[in-house]
Amino acid sequence: MDEQLQIDMDEFLPLRDVVFNTLRRAILTGQLKPGERLMEVHLANRLGVSRTPIREAIRKLELEGLVIMIPRRGAEVARITEKSLKDVLEVRRALDALSVELACDRITEEDMKRLLQACQDFEKAAKGKDASVIAKADVALHDIIVEATGNQRLAQLVNNLSEQMYRYRFVYIKEESKHDMLVAEHREIYESIASRDKERAARAAKLHIDNQEKSIIRQIRLENESRLNKQP
Repeated sequence: MDEQLQIDMDEFLPLRDVVFNTLRRAILTGQLKPGERLMEVHLANRLGVSRTPIREAIRKLELEGLVIMIPRRGAEVARITEKSLKDVLEVRRALDALSVELACDRITEEDMKRLLQACQDFEKAAKGKDASVIAKADVALHDIIVEATGNQRLAQLVNNLSEQMYRYRFVYIKEESKHDMLVAEHREIYESIASRDKERAARAAKLHIDNQEKSIIRQIRLENESRLNKQP
């Protein structure tokens, strides 16, 4: 387990919720890795809490599909499967295409400037090696597009998927060889919205998701092969 895993206290939340949020974020960002065992005693010692909130958090994480229970082994972080990835990206692909199409019609000049700045910020972030910074810049860019649609229900749907997307996005962003392609894809999305070309924008948004799916599936298969090769 990552030695830097620390609990983030929030005076307004019950301890059980603080523990849940801490473990959830650790899973989404890869601090707690797919397949890693979640031992109550060890987690309680690491976070400086009793086993009760740890146990409650693990149950909630299981309901979200982030943790699975293995007979005679206990709880472990759920692995990212091709099926779960495709289910999430299939919906996100449609929502992103709709978002850029609406943005072409509705984005203001002020939001256009913000989107350009977000592209530039992402490009700077991509030159570094901090996956958390890159992921944050990526989320910020896409959030501007969704906000520009002015559609609150669409924003809700995207937000509901965003945290699940974060886990997959983190896997993708850690692959440094893809950073230049990400920068180019963001630039294409920006330019298509700036030119109010809905067809071009939708095509760019879909390609952006398709490339993520291919890359993450490749990594899932490599990890599965590696795990099988290690088995006696």
